[in-house]
Amino acid sequence: MTDTRISRRFAAVAAQGRPALVTFVMAGDPDPAASLDVLKALPAAGADVIEVGMPFSDPMADGPAIQAAGLRALHAGQTLAKTIELVRAFREGDEATPIVLMGYYNPIYVYGPERFLADAKAAGVDGLIVVDLPPEADDELCLPALASGLNFIRLATPTTDDHRLPTVLENTSGFVYYVSITGITGAAKPDAARVAEAVGRIKRHTDLPVAVGFGVRDAATAQEIGRNADGVVVGSAIVQAIAGSLDEGHATAKTVPAVAALVEDLARGVRAARA
Repeated sequence: MTDTRISRRFAAVAAQGRPALVTFVMAGDPDPAASLDVLKALPAAGADVIEVGMPFSDPMADGPAIQAAGLRALHAGQTLAKTIELVRAFREGDEATPIVLMGYYNPIYVYGPERFLADAKAAGVDGLIVVDLPPEADDELCLPALASGLNFIRLATPTTDDHRLPTVLENTSGFVYYVSITGITGAAKPDAARVAEAVGRIKRHTDLPVAVGFGVRDAATAQEIGRNADGVVVGSAIVQAIAGSLDEGHATAKTVPAVAALVEDLARGVRAARA
């Protein structure tokens, strides 16, 4: 599985001499209608790849901002079925932008893995990041996902050493997501020198693009990280922009413009990374 929306997008941005901007938003945050409006605004603002969070009540790897986004979505009635429908609605106006569903295995297990993969693929999902399924459980979802034509993107972390890395990468496809810090999302600013070293080490084991996330909050950091990474992932800052635009938890006329302005700024950062 080498020719996918994800592989084509990373190849296209590499040909432009820059990293990809990968943006994360939580499905259904702050409500289904506003969530779709935000999603539709991301490509025009400069997002190259979009990660869509699948809300879950026990998001162990997420920091406060993304936890709050998930809770807002759940309180607004978001379900995994509605998340898949969100992607389907997005695809009605955008056939090019890669969409990756990101989250935890429990909602998928409850939905039914086989049904989930079929519905996600039919809706236009391109890849999956399931943060609590290790390589030892690849038979559970990873291998069936690959067989269905979905990329399965694995996380590598600062503690993933050269002995462990080949196991992590064995069935990874699309890109490798390098978590630049130890801990939860949004917890600290990444060290660019250490990130560059880690990206180089991962690239000695794979030809896949390496995207770096956790802790990237502004254009300057995106530019700095993008000098060595194939992609820069931003999540917490975007969901905080959504949160800051709300009125008593409800979307306002400021919600989409707030997200678009931030993503435009981040896009300028990644486009200047290798200028």
